[in-house]
Amino acid sequence: MQVDFLTTIILPAAVFIIMFGLGLSLRMTDFINVLKQPKAALVGLSAQLIALPLLAFAVALFFKLAPELAVGLMIISLAPSGTTSNLFVNLAKGDVALSVSLTAITALVAPFTIPLFTLLAMQYFLGCESAVEIPLLKTITQLLAVTVLPVTIGMFILSKWHTAAKRSESPIRIFSVIFLVFIVVAIIVKNRAEMVGFFIQTGAATLALNILALGLGYGLAKLFKLSQKQAISIGYEVGIQNGALALIITGTIIGNSAMMIPAVTYSVFMFITGFVFVAILPK
Repeated sequence: MQVDFLTTIILPAAVFIIMFGLGLSLRMTDFINVLKQPKAALVGLSAQLIALPLLAFAVALFFKLAPELAVGLMIISLAPSGTTSNLFVNLAKGDVALSVSLTAITALVAPFTIPLFTLLAMQYFLGCESAVEIPLLKTITQLLAVTVLPVTIGMFILSKWHTAAKRSESPIRIFSVIFLVFIVVAIIVKNRAEMVGFFIQTGAATLALNILALGLGYGLAKLFKLSQKQAISIGYEVGIQNGALALIITGTIIGNSAMMIPAVTYSVFMFITGFVFVAILPK
């Protein structure tokens, strides 16, 4: 897989638009509302920020992934959920407000957690002697530019021009998902000769992680006796990751094409399992 114009220019623009669309749906009251249901928020954030990376680590070891592929799998688990999870939650009749709030919080936290835990993953799987490096401060700055900045701009526009922002929110959200699908399809087409190999290398691991992540979020919510709507939201927040952001980290910031492979295969599977999850959820 090659690091090219698609991954260095188009992908960051896509993530910027996705996060801008998220910002158009957010008010400060959304963050305050999280405090009004702290149990659900705590379960959701713990599942995504702590349990999911630990699950990805276990999956990488179980499937004995090559070091760079293992790091790539860890990076997809460290990425925030993105607006795709919100759309699935809406489709599955989950708690959309909780989903959006959790997406926003993880998006704001991600620029700081992703570089740190990626560095730890690289040290574990690749060893200190590896030539692959990740500039910590530069990575944080770049992630802030494509996540926190557009969210902030979107929130500012919503506060100043509420009517225009609300009209734009839904089209931008739908466009974001379509754009993400287009990017994944474009990467698949561009690397079609190698795709079979990619799925052979990481397909089982990424599919297992995706299914387990959806079950992990939903199961933990049920274990802590949250409502069905809240369980649906947390399931999707944990299982539907921002594949485009993971591709930016692996392809644009780190510049390692092998690490991009898990993000591609996971992004393909999560759309399929996302719809299957809707179908099998208790009505």
